[in-house]
Amino acid sequence: MTMPSSEWNTTRRDFLSQAACGFGGLALTGLLHRESSAAPGNPLAAKEPMFPARAKRIIFLFMGGGPSHVDTFDYKPELDKHDGSEIDFTGVRFDTFGKKSKRKLLKPLWSFQRHGECGQYVSELFPHVAKHVDKLCMIHSMHTEGVAHGPSTLFLHTGATGLVRPSMGSWVTYGLGSLNDNVPGFVTLNPSPNQGGPRNYSNAFLPAIYQGTTIGRSGMKAVDSRIHNIENHLTSPELQKQQFDYLQSLNRLQQQSRPVNDRLEATIDSFELAYRMQLHAPGIMDLSTETEATLAAYGVNQPETEDFGRQCLMARRLAEADVRYIQVCYSDASGNPKWDQHSNMPKHAGHAKATDQPVAALLEDLDQRGLLKDTLVWWGGEFGRTPFSQGNDGRDHNPRGFTIWLAGAGTKPGFAYGTTDEIGHVAVENKVHMHDLHATILHLLGLDHEKLTYRHAGRDFRLTDVHGRVVHDLLA
Repeated sequence: MTMPSSEWNTTRRDFLSQAACGFGGLALTGLLHRESSAAPGNPLAAKEPMFPARAKRIIFLFMGGGPSHVDTFDYKPELDKHDGSEIDFTGVRFDTFGKKSKRKLLKPLWSFQRHGECGQYVSELFPHVAKHVDKLCMIHSMHTEGVAHGPSTLFLHTGATGLVRPSMGSWVTYGLGSLNDNVPGFVTLNPSPNQGGPRNYSNAFLPAIYQGTTIGRSGMKAVDSRIHNIENHLTSPELQKQQFDYLQSLNRLQQQSRPVNDRLEATIDSFELAYRMQLHAPGIMDLSTETEATLAAYGVNQPETEDFGRQCLMARRLAEADVRYIQVCYSDASGNPKWDQHSNMPKHAGHAKATDQPVAALLEDLDQRGLLKDTLVWWGGEFGRTPFSQGNDGRDHNPRGFTIWLAGAGTKPGFAYGTTDEIGHVAVENKVHMHDLHATILHLLGLDHEKLTYRHAGRDFRLTDVHGRVVHDLLA
């Protein structure tokens, strides 16, 4: 049938406008399909906590590999007394699980002294952090799941040893949104491709907008770490703004021609975040604006501390920019966990040298700027190490008892909680499981770990699964 000519009475401008919107609709349909389970409205909009929060943001200093607690923060005089003695231990690895064997105790390789008004013991490995011991809330009774690095690292970050689950940073931004419209809510600095790799900052089944934004990678010098493709040097800022405004005008036309669609609104908002990051993120990442005194405090001018010092200083700048969850990773050029000394425990000294001054500077800097009162600093690895020797001077993995510490944001300063047995092998008093630590950190952020859930595959999931309790004794 021939269509009347009046039906074709349209201008070229109208045709191109309608066609462009049609093509744009195809693209947006694809985006919306991928974000079909996104939260209504802008998913990164700041949300009120479930109850009054102590913390607004978290800086997690991940010491991959399992620092030896009995050589760092958990002083055990009995190890000195019984060095070289053989004691029966029950294995935890797959090939020794449940089996007893004799192992030789290995005394701490570094001396301990009391520090601060609280009188907490700190190894000589950490002379700078020791000066801030009155800020620290130490947990000496941690225990966790998994005995190998991969499962235990996944468990620390996601609450599961092998299953695909959202990372803690993703849960936090899902529950609270972002405090700053110009930067991501979750950033991970120099993450490792190993021991879980991207799953340690993944959104898993949460909407993709909650995935961590990576800056750099393990093995990359921190001075070279940046968000790729965030700056366009080929066109002027004015032209970029015109191009972006035009793109968003097409998106808004699509929005007007459709019923109310919260997912479409969220997608457009994500484009706007990406554009705002072009304007603001380069400035946040530019350390050249810091004073010489600040750079020296973080050890940026020393080869041993420059790399991790830059990461810690970047963490402070991201905290100032109100990034919700900041993860700082310490791993080697291959992405392997640095603190993993199955032999040659003296290597711990090098890792302590690289991290001690930068971590202490971060604590001092946050405190002086008034940020420590609502920024929770979390230092720790995926597990500890055994009090007995492996080979001549190494230690094996120990998920049964180890130490982590927290600082700021309503935690008790100058406080020690829980204990391991007399040789530091097993948590025995006031035990804190990794699920309990997750629950407590969420509580400090004003989130109930039992109510922070997401419906997926027919059930409600949460970071702590069906476990976890808030350790109120850690709260000031």
